[in-house]
Amino acid sequence: MDGAQGAVTAAAPSAASVQRRLSVWLSMIIVAVAVLAGGFAFASAFREAYALQDDVLRQVGAMFDPEHLPAPGNPADAPKVSDKEARVIVKVLPPAGGAAAADMPVLADGMQTARLGKRDYRVWVRTLTNGQRIAVAQETAVRDETARDSALRTLMPFLILVPILLLAVAHVLRKMFAPIKRLAHEVDQRDERQLHAIAPEAVPDEVRPFVVAINRLLARVQQSMDAQHRFVADAAHELRTPLSALSLQAERLGQAAMSPDAQARLGTLRQGIERSRGLLEQLLTLARAQEASGVPTGTVSVQGVFRSVLEDLMPLADAKQLDVGVTTEADARVHANELDLFVVVRNLVDNAIRYTPEGGRIDLSIANDAHVVSIAVQDTGPGIPSEERTRVFDPFYRVLGNEATGSGLGLSIVSTVVRRLGGEVDLGEAGGGAGGLRVTVRLPLAE
Repeated sequence: MDGAQGAVTAAAPSAASVQRRLSVWLSMIIVAVAVLAGGFAFASAFREAYALQDDVLRQVGAMFDPEHLPAPGNPADAPKVSDKEARVIVKVLPPAGGAAAADMPVLADGMQTARLGKRDYRVWVRTLTNGQRIAVAQETAVRDETARDSALRTLMPFLILVPILLLAVAHVLRKMFAPIKRLAHEVDQRDERQLHAIAPEAVPDEVRPFVVAINRLLARVQQSMDAQHRFVADAAHELRTPLSALSLQAERLGQAAMSPDAQARLGTLRQGIERSRGLLEQLLTLARAQEASGVPTGTVSVQGVFRSVLEDLMPLADAKQLDVGVTTEADARVHANELDLFVVVRNLVDNAIRYTPEGGRIDLSIANDAHVVSIAVQDTGPGIPSEERTRVFDPFYRVLGNEATGSGLGLSIVSTVVRRLGGEVDLGEAGGGAGGLRVTVRLPLAE
């Protein structure tokens, strides 16, 4: 895939993500409901615990009658309790106006809060039938602490269940949106030739109309590309006949007697016809590469293709006194048609021959790395500036400043075929400090 598509895929989810917005809103609703419910539960539990403690004071006070009043007793004889502050105090109130009553606040019958010394007490006062008054009391701070502890225990289910609920919501949302993400990944992995329809059954009903619309768009794009490829192939095929006729007429004309100036003009005409024929052949090759689909199941030897290419192009290399050879003895097999790999290697070597100055060097090599075969063609030519290495794969694009003849389709054909075979093409600097270009084609190794 191209860089722009990869950047879009790798980008972090935007703020407009439906999954993120749903997660945020559902989390906020859950937390808000949990806070409100927890606050209500805490307040209710606190009030109930407080009322229960008041009932305890009333029940303790109701147990006494005039014949069974608490005796003054020795404090040492009192039963031991684990928390002395939590004990319930039962006291007979002195008669009103007495000396002992002077230090105590005036307490009416019933439940009330009174302060004695530096502490507050919750007190229930009762007058017995014989006129005596008793007070059942408990320290307010202890009661409040007990009520709070009881109320806080009611919040434990909220503290445990809310995080679990948030995780469950996030998991459910991920499961719900997983088909859409898988669909996006599947579409992103396609190349420009894989325009078959997307299965709408794999996505939720809400997204299905969008998928159907994309399928219709893909169908229109497929028709447009098919028409374009047919036009290029038909045009190139139809032009081969008149160019062949022109070439034949030029050959016959060359057999006729003519002046040296006419001979020079005829030579220029022949070169133009040959360039046009080469361009047509490249157009036909590009059209076939674009129309083909799928990775071949058969395998081919890279060294065998090297030999075929060198036998075909060695006359061109000898004409420029170029040193062309294979620098590695190891062989490798890749999943490809022999013609496809031949087209790739031939275009790379042909480009290297065209752009390498006379007396230069061109090296072909093979390297195996895990499950990948690297096929490299390195020359001592002018190379390609780094800022133009992405554009040279466009059809008809040629680097400015080069006088070598060519159609600008070689690297475009190489890129098209290699991508169809599941590989990639990399352009880099040639090693050894001699300048030039190193083109590396990486293809999956045939097991």
